[in-house]
Amino acid sequence: MSQPVELPRWMDIGLLPIVNLGLALIVCAIMVAVVGLDPLQVITLLVKGAFGSPAGLSYTLYYATTFVFTGLAVAVAFHGGLFNIGGEGQAMMGGLGCALVALGLGDHLSAPLLLPLMVAAAMAAGALWGAVPGALQAWRGSHIVITTIMFNFIASALLAYLLVNVLKAPGSMTVESAPFPESAHLAGMHQVLAALGIAWPRTPLNLSVLLAVAAALAVYLFLWRSRAGYELRAVGFSPDAAHYGGIRPRGQVMLGMVISGALAGLVGINELAGVQHRLLLDYVVGAGFTGIAVSLIGRNHPVGIVLAALLFGALFQGGAELAFEIPGFSRDMVTTLQGLIVLFSGAMAQVAAPGLARVYGWLRPQPALPATEGARGG
Repeated sequence: MSQPVELPRWMDIGLLPIVNLGLALIVCAIMVAVVGLDPLQVITLLVKGAFGSPAGLSYTLYYATTFVFTGLAVAVAFHGGLFNIGGEGQAMMGGLGCALVALGLGDHLSAPLLLPLMVAAAMAAGALWGAVPGALQAWRGSHIVITTIMFNFIASALLAYLLVNVLKAPGSMTVESAPFPESAHLAGMHQVLAALGIAWPRTPLNLSVLLAVAAALAVYLFLWRSRAGYELRAVGFSPDAAHYGGIRPRGQVMLGMVISGALAGLVGINELAGVQHRLLLDYVVGAGFTGIAVSLIGRNHPVGIVLAALLFGALFQGGAELAFEIPGFSRDMVTTLQGLIVLFSGAMAQVAAPGLARVYGWLRPQPALPATEGARGG
């Protein structure tokens, strides 16, 4: 079996994902041409729809905010040697925690007190939902992939039960909670910018985007600038060696899943406190699974995850514009593009690595050879 190609870190983290993205776009362009569309027109409209107007940029950032949370959740667990694919369920539980605080305390607290409690509740609920599979993995040996998949279904069933039987607004036939009080509404960016004298269109973009930036910075500082982060990465790299060095692998498994779940739970702040202002049944809509692709493309590094989240946010927003502007172009084609990006950045991530290694070897200055000694006299 072939061994993975070793690349310099700047190439592995920075250049290789760009090459993989380029390969995915080339294949997608060929597919677009096959169905009779102009690839250049499609790419141009996609970029214009995502970044060409204040409204388009706002929608892109709104989608990206959610993907930053779920991408970071996957990355933290991955550095601990865990493949957490339960971000969907953890995000649902985060929304439930956020909603319970909003509905229970919204009429008694002002926004400066209520909103931080909603953030804390969302993180705590997501962390709890991640902690149970973590404990099963650490003490019972249950496979984290299986348990997190199952907990996605359990979270969906629990949320549906609570919305139908407990939280549904009286007299309403819609499966959703009562509206949140005004104090539980997170300010939109158009409101914040208007207070600064900047005119901006009304969009779903809200202050959660700043929370996403803070989360990315916090994850970086935790993983690479703290002892706890070092211990988590040590366990992920080699549990036996970490245990020999005095690190408790079980504790690190729990820590990784708790932090991962807390990050996924923040999706509820962006979607519910910032936009919907009520608890809905299907508000996560696959963001937990998209976070897996975001983390893979971002090489499990916060900077890469932010960039990958922007890419997927652009695909979501630009794809909606394409479906509107070009007859015959459907959202299924955007989904195909996303699938190709995941394919080249995940299963085929190392396909371009040997070529990059050869090019790097050709361009890298060769070290000077030591001078040969003169022939010794006989």
